Amino acid sequence: MSFTIAIIGRPNVGKSTLFNRLVGQKLALVDDQPGVTRDRREGEGRLGDLEFTLIDTAGLDKGERGSLTARMQEQTEIAIASADALMFVFDARAGLTPNDRAFADFARRANKPVVLVANKGEGKAAEAGAMESYALGLGDPVTISAEHGEGLSELYDALRVLMPEPVHEDDEQDEDDTFEDVEGVDSDLSTRAIRVAVLGRPNAGKSTLINHLLGEERLLTSPEAGTTRDSIAVDINWKGRAFRVFDTAGLRRRSRIDDKLEKMSVSDALRAVRYAEVVVLMMDAQSKFEEQDLRLADLVEREGRALVIAVNKWDLMGRSPSLIVPLRDDVDHLLPQVKGAPVVAVSGMMGDGIDRLMKAIEDAYATWNRRISTSQLNRWFEHAVDQNPPPAVSGRRLKMNYITQAKSRPPSFVLFCSRIDAVPTSYLRYLTNSLRGAFDLPGTPIRITLREKDNPFAHKAKRKS
Repeated sequence: MSFTIAIIGRPNVGKSTLFNRLVGQKLALVDDQPGVTRDRREGEGRLGDLEFTLIDTAGLDKGERGSLTARMQEQTEIAIASADALMFVFDARAGLTPNDRAFADFARRANKPVVLVANKGEGKAAEAGAMESYALGLGDPVTISAEHGEGLSELYDALRVLMPEPVHEDDEQDEDDTFEDVEGVDSDLSTRAIRVAVLGRPNAGKSTLINHLLGEERLLTSPEAGTTRDSIAVDINWKGRAFRVFDTAGLRRRSRIDDKLEKMSVSDALRAVRYAEVVVLMMDAQSKFEEQDLRLADLVEREGRALVIAVNKWDLMGRSPSLIVPLRDDVDHLLPQVKGAPVVAVSGMMGDGIDRLMKAIEDAYATWNRRISTSQLNRWFEHAVDQNPPPAVSGRRLKMNYITQAKSRPPSFVLFCSRIDAVPTSYLRYLTNSLRGAFDLPGTPIRITLREKDNPFAHKAKRKS
């Protein structure tokens, strides 16, 4: 079992900066503005030879029962309950505040080992605050600067005492380990966790849907748009299949974004899309296919990710099955670049359509990974060119030689032909649509790269000259 450490403290003391430092990536959003972190985020931390699971939490703060602040504190309490040890972080330059003292009592009542961390400890201004922290009764403070990486050796010593002895690979005799490095095990698509990003406009119900999949209130939800800021990854096992699902911040039109924090949230959401394999684009059933929805679908296609469209809040539309067919027609008309993308009506609140959505994600993932043999491709290719030959350009006929698949994820093909700069875009669209229909590739991006076949007579001409 991994040793788990929760980073706690009041807002704006540098918890997320320390989290990013220990996991070695800028996963958590960081800003001078307090209260940036809302949901708890997990990551695999490392310090020297110490390895542990790290939980970044929202700043402990008081709030009225049922308010967003109170629910953020509940998320922090869950993190504390699941942790083996706590890192209580305070701002050494600001010194102790009444909130620090109140929540130090809270940390003591958790009855778990606590490492007292005096952050922002660079310079003499932090010395007084570090000395003052002895009054908390949480032991000797470890003075660090998470931003500049100072004091990490002292933090290592403090954590080393709490953690069990590291297990070395030479000491392990687990028979299952012999399979970890076998080539081909990791490529089994049926056992690998599918990475899924849930994307959409603000207040489309993304977090509510993921909470229903998890069966718990893991992510904060609110009628107010913009509740989610960080892209939070959660692991889900649905009927024996593993998924790693990323909840993302709602994406508005670029012209409406002027807040620095929202820009950071948007960048984090776009990073989640690039990391994902399947993107679920969530639309509100009451305001579907708005311009921003179409822009997001186009973004997913350009990034080369498999697309599944989920129309949420279907319970508010009467759950009529007859309304689904027009939706699919709208997708094919408005998004021809992902023609045939699956459309699933769901209700994240009530749980309607969840089984169909997960099945659509699995199918889209399989299509995204599909490989087609060269012989099958060229039989289709000959028929497609016979049915609709390429047009002559400047009085000269374009010669189409053959096609082969270069890679999958998404399906990408190389078409060998003459005069690649003269092939019309419309003819490439024809080939793409024909390929999609012939080999059942609905909704997935298709890439066709043109390449000229070497002319053997060109080399002879060069030798003669």
